[in-house]
Amino acid sequence: MAVGTAGPIVLIGAGNMGGAMLSGWLKSGIAGSQVLVIDPGPAPAMAALISDKGARHETTAPEGLRAGVLFLAVKPQMMGAVLPPLRSLVGPETVVVSVAAGTTLSFLQTHLGDAAMVRAMPNTPAMIGRGVTGAFANGAVSADQRKLVHDLLKVSGPVEWVETEADIDAVTAVSGSGPAYVFYLVECMAEAGRKAGLQADLAMRLARETVAGAGELLHQSPDDASRLRQNVTSPGGTTAAALNVLMAEDGMQPLFDKAIAAARKRAEELAG
Repeated sequence: MAVGTAGPIVLIGAGNMGGAMLSGWLKSGIAGSQVLVIDPGPAPAMAALISDKGARHETTAPEGLRAGVLFLAVKPQMMGAVLPPLRSLVGPETVVVSVAAGTTLSFLQTHLGDAAMVRAMPNTPAMIGRGVTGAFANGAVSADQRKLVHDLLKVSGPVEWVETEADIDAVTAVSGSGPAYVFYLVECMAEAGRKAGLQADLAMRLARETVAGAGELLHQSPDDASRLRQNVTSPGGTTAAALNVLMAEDGMQPLFDKAIAAARKRAEELAG
């Protein structure tokens, strides 16, 4: 994937998410020479990738450089300390992209000035190229910049653009935090299997592979989730008996309504 920018792609932070993005960019065909990684101490494997692919690495922002894309992949609680030295990297043609949860565009503007900015919320499956990202662009982002950011984000999976920054809080609640809900579903299924008489390790293997396989079927099938559910549910059968419990008025839907609402409220609180 060739990218045309007014300056390099500057990645701030080469940890789990930043490293996943960098790896995806380089695999997609972006030349290492187009990328500058700023990280005080990347892990050995990441340092090797940077070196092998010809990318540049610095521990601090170099003087006299303007970024084409400034990609912020540091923890939200570090932003206050990390951002001020980066202001010199932001020029008239720079687009700033943040994947830090709860970090608002207004907070970024306070430290980096008025600029084209995108707030994005990926999730952890991005680390294996199977994530999904919600993104919001402010009014300064041009059509070309939006396409560029879309191409950079999609290396980790589909990208969904939302119309308001507030929608990112809902994205955080549904997909940003969502992998944890699925992992907990596996835990619950395995524990229920143990209580039904299975050995604990067997119950966990069954639950884990069932959820992984069902997810892959959902990924590959053109049918929506409700159709796939109906396909496996025989009238009066065992699946129907279980779904009568899960889909009852006090079943999973009201529980998820409460869970998503709680996660969204917390995202709003973190965003201030």
